[in-house]
Amino acid sequence: MRTDPQPPGWRTPLFAALVIAAAALVAYHNSFAVPFVFDDEPAILSNLSIRSLWRAWSPPVNGGITVAGRPVLNFTLAVNYAISGTDPWSYHALNLLIHIATGVVLFGVVRRTLLQPVLAPRFGPHAFEIALLGAALWTVHPLQTESVTYVVQRAESLMGLFFLLTLWCFIRACEPGAPLRWRWWGIASCLAGMATKEVMAVAPLIVLLYDRTFVAGSFRAAWRERRGLHLALAATWLLLGWLVLGSGDRGGSFDLGDPRTWWRYDLTQFVAVVRYLRLAVWPHPLVIDYGTFWIERLPAILPHLVIVAALLTATVVALVRWPVWGFLGSWFFVILAPSSVLPGTVQMIVEHRMYLPLAALAVIAATAGYGYLGGKKGVAILSAVALALTAVTVRRNQDYASTIGLFEDTVAKRPGNARAMALLADYYHRAGQLEKARQWLERSLEVQPGVVPVLNNLGNVWQELGEAGKAVGCFQQALALKPRDTAARNNLGNALILSGEVRQGIAELETALRLAPDSAETRLNLANALAQSGRMSEAAEHFAALLKRQPDNPEAQASYGRVLEALGRRTEAIAHLETAVGLRPEDADLRNRLGATLGRAGRVREALAQFEEALRLNPAHEEARQNAARARRMLGDN
Repeated sequence: MRTDPQPPGWRTPLFAALVIAAAALVAYHNSFAVPFVFDDEPAILSNLSIRSLWRAWSPPVNGGITVAGRPVLNFTLAVNYAISGTDPWSYHALNLLIHIATGVVLFGVVRRTLLQPVLAPRFGPHAFEIALLGAALWTVHPLQTESVTYVVQRAESLMGLFFLLTLWCFIRACEPGAPLRWRWWGIASCLAGMATKEVMAVAPLIVLLYDRTFVAGSFRAAWRERRGLHLALAATWLLLGWLVLGSGDRGGSFDLGDPRTWWRYDLTQFVAVVRYLRLAVWPHPLVIDYGTFWIERLPAILPHLVIVAALLTATVVALVRWPVWGFLGSWFFVILAPSSVLPGTVQMIVEHRMYLPLAALAVIAATAGYGYLGGKKGVAILSAVALALTAVTVRRNQDYASTIGLFEDTVAKRPGNARAMALLADYYHRAGQLEKARQWLERSLEVQPGVVPVLNNLGNVWQELGEAGKAVGCFQQALALKPRDTAARNNLGNALILSGEVRQGIAELETALRLAPDSAETRLNLANALAQSGRMSEAAEHFAALLKRQPDNPEAQASYGRVLEALGRRTEAIAHLETAVGLRPEDADLRNRLGATLGRAGRVREALAQFEEALRLNPAHEEARQNAARARRMLGDN
């Protein structure tokens, strides 16, 4: 029987929740204005499915974005979009609420575990204090910033919440006289976790191990007494399997078919695990992207191998002789296992993977600090540690304040990270700092030559710098490496047109479109190029095909209107220009263009209204001013 005395005075779950929430608010108070970074952009800014709460349950699978195969995660982003659109404050607020809730549930799990018969004689009287200290240390630890401040890594924290809720409900379900609802809530939490992130796959195993360690006393007894519940939790793997099969290849971020990739990747994970352990004790330096690196030979990671092998051996021995310590070791290694074994091709070390494994280390620290150093002394020492960790978390959040600053920090800490250099260049490019973008792209190619997306980006920068010839050279290099790369061929076509080789550029765009007939960007570029060269009928066909797929594309609507007018189809042209203005009503150029077309159609008063609105939007628009004056003269207005 588990003893669960009513805690006196302030030692209540509500007090613990308030302490955890206050600590989290202090640690993350400066995260609400952090912009979207890195994978946030495809998962949020370019993710049309989150524009609707219903569509969000079918997240996109193309592009390898984080939400693929994770409908619960995608739905929470849709909730944020409904609240604040693409303003990041509500996304950060929900991330923090999820983190606080997870910390509170962790407190509950630890407290009730310390009150289990196997631990109650030693830790029962201090279960509240140990659980609160452990949850607080875990909540404010700076290793968690990537799962809280980096919006889309909510995947990890939300999965962590469902993981701990599953365990919490199991613990409650095992209590004498517990109502059946605890079992159903546990199964529902496990299902939700499976639809949030794949690491949830190990939750049924952890629950079974918990049963064996703290409740039943053996696997045989756990199976005999609760096989139905364990089978129900394991059945949630069916949902996970279905979601994984429908989630695409995540942009090639995993390679399950090449044994060499398995070997090289798994060797890197010995380095990763040791780094995770070091960062748990001394959280510096923290890095958002460690880059891609491979370890080919076993001797290269021998010290790391010895450390990890020793810890794994200790965990296995402890599972037999000291099951409680074995459970904590298993918690760490089993939860890390999916991301440490399946062969990734992009990210070798990822700090957010420590979100749940860190709980075992935090509980060990709290138990040692309070249980072995003594009550008041232990509380004082652990509180000082928590304050220091909070200060580091606040400081780390400052690194996220700007995308350029974050990746400047990254390349400073990982100077050989070619991918971080390319990302930093991309953010410089967006900020209009073309020369810095060029320099970082070239440095990235020096470290890792022949990366097609980087060559593409360098070509785009050269093009914006007015060096069309150098841009053409970059795109040709990219195509020599990857002849079917439609982005490079599309870019090459544009660059050739800008350099005056219109016919050759159109040919490249036509080839790109044959390779990717669904590419809206390529079709738009080809249609514009055909119109530029006077081939209006062909251009009109491509604009019509594009607008069947993207009727809400204002640029395509406006360009199609111009082509239709050139073909003498002025009524249709006006309709498309009006649609473009409706889609982008604040665009003074579009209103001026619509006004000019209306004027040529003899609808002068309507034209004047568009010119005047263009001037209201942009008082410095000289063409609209001249057009308005001309329209007034035609109408006889002063």
